[in-house]
Amino acid sequence: MLRTLLLLALVAVALWWLSRLGRRLRQARERSRGLRETFQPMVRCARCGVHLPATQALTGADGQPYCCAEHRDQPG
Repeated sequence: MLRTLLLLALVAVALWWLSRLGRRLRQARERSRGLRETFQPMVRCARCGVHLPATQALTGADGQPYCCAEHRDQPG
């Protein structure tokens, strides 16, 4: 009888520990997913070399990224 109670207690502790481990893994996965969403690919302005997020870059007729309309419209 004592062995059965000890075995049940051991199984209960193992299940509790596994549930905590699973919760921590889910939280870590959510944190890493949030970090990936905040990073953006960077591009370099073809005129001055400034790095900026690709979503903010202006694309010229040549397909190159530029940091502003002034740099995009400058000849040569």
